[in-house]
Amino acid sequence: MNNDSPFDRALERAVLHARTYLDGLDEAPVAATATLDTLRARLSKPLASAPMAADTVIDELVADTAGGLNGSASGRFFGWVIGGSLPAALAADWLTSTWDQNAAAYACAPAEAVIEEVCGAWLKDLLRLPKQASFALTSGCQMAHMTALAAARNALLSHRGWDVERDGLCGAPRIRVISSDQYHGSITRALRMLGIGTGAVVALPANATGQIEIAALEQTLLSEPDMATIVLLQAGDLNIGAYDRFAELIPLAHRHGAWVHVDGAFGLWVNASARHRHLLAGVEQADSWATDGHKWLNVPYDSGFAFVADPQAHRKAMSYEASYVTHNDDVREPKDWNPDWSRRGRGVAAYAALRQLGRSGVEELVDRCCAAARAIAVGIAALPGAEMIWEPQINQGLVRFLDPRPGASEADHDKRTDAVAAAVLADGEAFFTNTTWRGRRCMRISVCNWQTGEKEVARALASVARVVLD
Repeated sequence: MNNDSPFDRALERAVLHARTYLDGLDEAPVAATATLDTLRARLSKPLASAPMAADTVIDELVADTAGGLNGSASGRFFGWVIGGSLPAALAADWLTSTWDQNAAAYACAPAEAVIEEVCGAWLKDLLRLPKQASFALTSGCQMAHMTALAAARNALLSHRGWDVERDGLCGAPRIRVISSDQYHGSITRALRMLGIGTGAVVALPANATGQIEIAALEQTLLSEPDMATIVLLQAGDLNIGAYDRFAELIPLAHRHGAWVHVDGAFGLWVNASARHRHLLAGVEQADSWATDGHKWLNVPYDSGFAFVADPQAHRKAMSYEASYVTHNDDVREPKDWNPDWSRRGRGVAAYAALRQLGRSGVEELVDRCCAAARAIAVGIAALPGAEMIWEPQINQGLVRFLDPRPGASEADHDKRTDAVAAAVLADGEAFFTNTTWRGRRCMRISVCNWQTGEKEVARALASVARVVLD
């Protein structure tokens, strides 16, 4: 490095701290250990009146956050649906910040605009989506939903003679959204932000396997045949990884003029696996799809992907031109497909991850995570007082812990389940989160980290066994 560079000491300290953190993940507690009061006492300092050396800022930042970080990058983290970061993705993300490009347009970030073009093509190929579909690289699946549903809003209302981008929604034809009752909260937020509203949702009861029943969907579509309609289907719901029957439901919805959107936040990735892609049969017939990169692709946060079968509706919903904005007709301009304008080059980490893994690497990662989830669920269910609620078909499973006292109620079993999960968290060897599914508290098993293998599974099972058998 240039000894006169103002970046040298700060970057050297950052690399050292990063290496120390990553090297210690295997043995460190997976859950944060510092209390809220401790973190506030360390971090809530008066703003200094004078400048501070950059390397000192970094050293103190690391010291003050010690114990306040969950080990979500660890292979022993099974909470929510959080992946880690592949080495190439992490390094590429560092370079993204170093290059500091505004990825809104080719003129601002030429290389990153081309990287996005390549990422989109690779992802459509890997996820087995239509080649002609447009795409957007978003901050996460939340904004991928918003992007895709904005395109749906444009197409449905344009078909009814309404220009929503010009005239807004006041006085526009009403839009309804038909979904199972297991839809994710990110859909709720997208509908609120788009002005469609949560009252537009018609939530159909999911069947025993978490799917929309064909007859129920058809009956609902027939109830108001002329209404602009979005049908929301699941490709891996958050509790049990349920998949709707796309090959039957999508043609049905299309016969009634509905737009079909697929929530594949993590479940869309099983299309990369020959062993599991049968779950997605027919999904390519949908109108839009959303998924995350910072889940199963294992890239740092700020990575989601939206795909739209109708590029015209997508572009009309998102694009904007101004005299001061340089436009290049020879390249895909990111701002024309994305809800945010000034942003970092989030495609760089995804590009690096896909290059590191390759097609076979993504498939192996998906298959290994699914096998690990099943092994954890089966292993826990074999313990005294534990029961399997949902054996994973992909990487999501549910278990429950029963209160051993005679006459224990369902509420007692709920408390026991929460207590076991809390004790496992305190043990530090594994990180699980709880959920309520069909009225019962369950411990949720979610595996999508590239570092999870047999050793991590064994450590997690040993931790749960210690708590249950104590």
